[in-house]
Amino acid sequence: MWTIAAKTLMSDRGKLLTALVGVVFSVVLLNVQGGLFIGLIRKASLLVDQGGADVWVGHHKMTNVDFPNDVPRRWVQRIRSVDGVQRADPYLVGFSVMTLPDGGFESVLVVGCEPSSLAGSTDRLEGGDPNVLRKADGVVVDLYDSSRLGRPEIGDIREIGRRRARVVDFSTGILGFSVTPYVFTTIDRARDYLDRPADVASYFLVKAQPGVDVEELCQRIQQRLPDAEAFTSEQYARQSVGFWLTRTGLGISFGAATLLGLLVGLVVVAQTLYASVLDRLSEYGALKAIGAAERHIYGIVFSQALMLAAGGGAAGLALVAAIQAGFSTPRAPIAVPWYMSLGSCLLVSAICLLSSALPYLRIRQVDPAMVLQG
Repeated sequence: MWTIAAKTLMSDRGKLLTALVGVVFSVVLLNVQGGLFIGLIRKASLLVDQGGADVWVGHHKMTNVDFPNDVPRRWVQRIRSVDGVQRADPYLVGFSVMTLPDGGFESVLVVGCEPSSLAGSTDRLEGGDPNVLRKADGVVVDLYDSSRLGRPEIGDIREIGRRRARVVDFSTGILGFSVTPYVFTTIDRARDYLDRPADVASYFLVKAQPGVDVEELCQRIQQRLPDAEAFTSEQYARQSVGFWLTRTGLGISFGAATLLGLLVGLVVVAQTLYASVLDRLSEYGALKAIGAAERHIYGIVFSQALMLAAGGGAAGLALVAAIQAGFSTPRAPIAVPWYMSLGSCLLVSAICLLSSALPYLRIRQVDPAMVLQG
């Protein structure tokens, strides 16, 4: 049955190529468009994902890591007294302005961490030594934001919030969801850049003791600080992603574009398979005339559909891997998880099988006598 199905497909290579192109197009579009969406939306929780904390504590009803409200810094002592807390450090995040060498300005998102632990700082450094942040006036900016910040070199002086800042290293690929560049420094220096009082923080980054259930720790912190809110890192990452998905049309825009392109590709596949079955009604009549049962006919049709899905899916995933390797950048990452690749192939296979099943009644009505009449 598989041999007959393969020979029948190869007998009309023009239609075979058209169907394969449709399958490849559908797989590539779904994975690349979906990968761009996932890569972009993951940036919304970048600070949380790379912060290294088990629990994030902040203001009541905090929704997005880049837009915090100030909380009293003294709360850190109460958090440290909670059973199961190994370490808790204040963290300051806020917007300021960097002065550029040409006299221009650039908005930046200043991120200040506790200098003793550097919790919430970045370890993706060109130089590889996170201790550079402890240097006098030291700040770290991202290599991919260099052009927007006047292409600084190590040791160059800038002003942030009318305060002196010296570039001591570059991070690599720490680009947030918004267009505002991140600037990492210590919390006291960040306070000066943001013109904040010394008794406030944006968050507290908590490290749990080994073996402690993190969700239970969140509940204990919440009980100790009723005016605050505590999330695990995974929870707050989802919260930050959800903020952009629900407050903007990003999810709808990407989803609609992906769905539309997917439908176009699948319609091409469905139409080609449907026409291919109808064009071979006489051949199916011949098979019936020599004693083939209906289940054998449908087996051949479905085998052809699975061959197209398998061949087109494999070619499509290979093309996706090439596109990902050649065009994915930290500014526009293409993240294609395994479940997306698997799901796209299963979806295309289902559509191919459905398209082959559409001419069911026509095949069933084929009269073997038509072969003799021909």
